[in-house]
Amino acid sequence: MRKQLETVRESHPLIQNITNYVTVNDCANILLACGASPIMSDYVGEAEEIAAICAGLNINMGTLNPDTVATMLAAGRKCNEIGHPVVLDPVGVGASKWRTDSARLLLNEIQFSVIRGNISEIKTLAMGSGTTKGVDADEADAVTEENLDEVIALAKALAESTGSVIAISGATDIVADTEKAYVIRNGHAMMSRVTGTGCMLSAMTAAYVAANQATPLEAAAAATIAMGLCGEIAYERMTEQDGNSSYRNYLIDAIYRLDGETLEGGANYEIR
Repeated sequence: MRKQLETVRESHPLIQNITNYVTVNDCANILLACGASPIMSDYVGEAEEIAAICAGLNINMGTLNPDTVATMLAAGRKCNEIGHPVVLDPVGVGASKWRTDSARLLLNEIQFSVIRGNISEIKTLAMGSGTTKGVDADEADAVTEENLDEVIALAKALAESTGSVIAISGATDIVADTEKAYVIRNGHAMMSRVTGTGCMLSAMTAAYVAANQATPLEAAAAATIAMGLCGEIAYERMTEQDGNSSYRNYLIDAIYRLDGETLEGGANYEIR
């Protein structure tokens, strides 16, 4: 984990983001905090040029429309052509037919290095249907110790069919390829009280994978552990006067200050 973090800070990868307008500022700030650089561009006319100068691409479906889908396709294809990693965050897939069809189109046209979403979104991609509640995971889909092996098997199967690392975020995070899964127990419930922690993680995952292209599984796991650990650190700073806005700032601060030693010491995961 330490190596992945330090490589990001040493290489300062420039990450193209086609993301949603709810969290665009937080995604930019989390990239700066982790040592990368953001560029936020959702105009199809410049998509390929921007992709060509960036080290990686973050595609987030949060506020989807036909124009952004066209931009995603253009930028994603260009990244595939030049060998740059692409991360997909299929926000809200399953909430509408058009959103689900758009996700399928992206999967058919772009090779993603990492697909990162909540369990309901990942189940929808893997099984064709899900029980997503808008952009949030359905409580009925929650990962528990009882269904953990089943969810790991689902993640590995989706990794096999897509050729992507699959990252599932929740109270317990799972990051898997076809052979190996990281089961990650870092994080804090307060993270669910801030809009965009998942979006921030997807942007950061793109930076980690761009800086560690030879090891996408480990890079995605390191980003996930870093975000969860910093969620814990941020909560420790909370006072009785603080709310979710302060927590958001503390989270970004914790990412900014995170070093390899702290990440290694605080990482809570097992491999299956």
